[in-house]
Amino acid sequence: MNPQFDQKTINLQPGKRIYFSSDFHLGAPSPASSRDREKLIIQWLESIRHDAQVIFLVGDIFDFWFEYNTVIPKGFVRFLGKLAELSDNGIELILFTGNHDMWMFDYLPKEIGAHIYQDPIHFTFVTERGHKTALIGHGDGLGPGDRTYKFLKVIFKSSFFQSLFRLAHPDLGIWIATKWSKGSRIANVNKGEERFLGEDNEWLFQYCKTIEANEHHDFYIFGHRHLILDLQVNAKSRYINLGEWVTQQHYAVFDGEDLTLKSILSS
Repeated sequence: MNPQFDQKTINLQPGKRIYFSSDFHLGAPSPASSRDREKLIIQWLESIRHDAQVIFLVGDIFDFWFEYNTVIPKGFVRFLGKLAELSDNGIELILFTGNHDMWMFDYLPKEIGAHIYQDPIHFTFVTERGHKTALIGHGDGLGPGDRTYKFLKVIFKSSFFQSLFRLAHPDLGIWIATKWSKGSRIANVNKGEERFLGEDNEWLFQYCKTIEANEHHDFYIFGHRHLILDLQVNAKSRYINLGEWVTQQHYAVFDGEDLTLKSILSS
């Protein structure tokens, strides 16, 4: 049985666009490279502000994020300041939590008015030329397989575990998370660990096909996989994976009619 998705509608104004990006992994794999990437992200955000109505950041924005009652991780002030500036200028910010920043709660909604979602959402983009539908989420824990992570995700998302983690001093909690992160896929991305497995073995693509068999979406937009992918689910539906920004720096843009993957190098 297909899951029931929350439904959201965005009325796209004439001349405006919707932008999508994912997996910035700010904080990894080193402070120096993360700072350079942060500046690049800010340049990209500045370059799209003239026609952006909505910006989707589809998970793993931070390589680690946990909101204690009165503490958040240090760093990323330039990035957060840019998001606040864009929000103050009327651009809607929609963020999804990923497997690295699933402990994102009410700080960004309160501080900059961002909308935070943890699970995939069905969006309808209404334009003067009609409408398009999209299922959008980070992508972790979806589709067949990966039972170990799915089990861990249930634990990590539980309020009991989060309460236990808050009992640790932030210095200790963030140190533990940083050590854990050093073994992640993004920390080893330059070792060639990410590769396309073929449509039959790409579990997110198979997930899209399963959903599409019962409920049509023009676009399926995910991150997490760390690959730039644009695959036909069927003749009227596409699966877009946004990749990551440690090596790839891609994004997608919806102009009211079509969705296009772009590199910041060709923007």
